[in-house]
Amino acid sequence: MLWLLFLLLACVAALVSCIRLCLAAVRAAAADAGPGTRRELTLYEAAFLSGGPHRAAELTLVSMAYERRMLLAHTGWATVVDQEARDPMEAAVIEAVGPGGQSPIAEVRTAAAAAPPVRELADTLVRAGLAVPESSRGTVAGAVRQVRAVALAVPVLAAAAVLAPGRGAPGGDLLSWFALPLLLSLCSLGIARFETYPYTRWASQAGRRLLAELPSGGRGSGAALTEVALRGTGAAGDPQLRAAFAVRSAAPRTL
Repeated sequence: MLWLLFLLLACVAALVSCIRLCLAAVRAAAADAGPGTRRELTLYEAAFLSGGPHRAAELTLVSMAYERRMLLAHTGWATVVDQEARDPMEAAVIEAVGPGGQSPIAEVRTAAAAAPPVRELADTLVRAGLAVPESSRGTVAGAVRQVRAVALAVPVLAAAAVLAPGRGAPGGDLLSWFALPLLLSLCSLGIARFETYPYTRWASQAGRRLLAELPSGGRGSGAALTEVALRGTGAAGDPQLRAAFAVRSAAPRTL
């Protein structure tokens, strides 16, 4: 009766993963239930709420590039033109570039995203009820990934049960038993899709309301920076800027 063991594994895995998903969704909803502070967002705050620390770092780089205080080459390198920072975020970017004044954009973005000014920005938004706390962030996404893995594993376990020696049930009847954990997993994924999507988010419900109120479109550097804050560097109007951020790793420069 080896098939019973496979069925038991499928049922337990489906039940445990679905319970974890439900608990994660409840905790995320509780953390997202606050009214939040009603105020106007800065561009840095909008960038963080839209795309997290890396988006805030990218916005800083693009802002300095628009002001000709930072050169962002299509080869994926950042060059500091003006070493004088106008705010802590710019100071973090300049420090991430390093004393040589040149570094790959990908490395600068990663280092600046982990800098103290970005952490302080996140803490401020969490205290204001506009950002999801780090303890709640990503828990639903992890639970969803686990349920997906179980949904893929159940057919494999069913096939193993059908091929297992000494099974006492016909193949069709046996597969109908495995349909129960599979149906439970798929239904949980469907509910999560409508109730908790997007699974990984930085802004709370109050933060998303403020983001929705930000003006989009228009012309000028201010409108362009707003688009980058809300949608990322792919929304930058300059093709060279888009190409610069598209480079994942830059080759070392040769003298």
